[in-house]
Amino acid sequence: MTCPVYAPHMARIVSLISSATEIVYALGQLESLVGRSHECDHPPEVARLPICTRPTIPITGDSREIDRLVKDRIRDALSVYEVFPDVLEALQPTHIITQTQCEVCAVSLKDVEVALARGLSCAPQVVPLNPNSLADVWDDIRRVARSLGIADRGEALVEKLKARMCAISRRALSHPDRPRVACIEWIEPLMAAGNWVPELVEMAGGVNLFGEAGKHSPWMSFEQLSAADPEVIAIMPCGWNPPRTEPEMHWLTDRPEWPRLAAVQNGRVHLLDGNQYFNRPGPRLVESLEILAGILHPL
Repeated sequence: MTCPVYAPHMARIVSLISSATEIVYALGQLESLVGRSHECDHPPEVARLPICTRPTIPITGDSREIDRLVKDRIRDALSVYEVFPDVLEALQPTHIITQTQCEVCAVSLKDVEVALARGLSCAPQVVPLNPNSLADVWDDIRRVARSLGIADRGEALVEKLKARMCAISRRALSHPDRPRVACIEWIEPLMAAGNWVPELVEMAGGVNLFGEAGKHSPWMSFEQLSAADPEVIAIMPCGWNPPRTEPEMHWLTDRPEWPRLAAVQNGRVHLLDGNQYFNRPGPRLVESLEILAGILHPL
């Protein structure tokens, strides 16, 4: 097959992570998107695009079963995701956006390299993102913009998002109280939220108890959670929304210590949308901060 010739400004973007799709959209490049991952669902218009990936494990099990399946794949040096080289060939992308931050949470650079190794008639530019902190998210936005030849637009978007966050944070920090917060990224086994989430908690006027800014989310025990006795518990499982999370709450609520926790006694346990917001390192982290500020300092 002969590679089609496109005008220099005609990028053909395949985004293999949800956050990158939202970055492309925020940069005003939605019309250049020609393919997406199985998880990309915002804005709604992307639903019409061809899907280029799939998970290699069933994702309908409970949190313990999914954790076991993922760990089995990783132990056997197998990927959790598959990229479809035939779909990429048909789409003839000029850019493929992926990530190197976590091979469990989303399609990774390694998955893309496996697909490309099978040969494409065109050589797309692969843009790997690596968001470990808020600063990294801003850098990733700039990286995508530069790759598309719109660096100024990327810088303007970063400044706009940072300004919105600063305004939210100023209002939140005007409250004198600083509730102690535990953010939960997986329920069974228990995992605290790391990376950019601790930064969001501090900006929202809380004291983050678990997980470290800029570092991967750590495993933790229920005993640690109980000993810390957080005033607020924010449950935001990676890739799950509240209706998906609610049936999993028994892993926590069945423990005899659960009712004695301060957050439980004060009605401050919140099931948040980890899929749409907190675990997507893109423009909607602004809305994530707004949600956190709202539950830490309700009107």
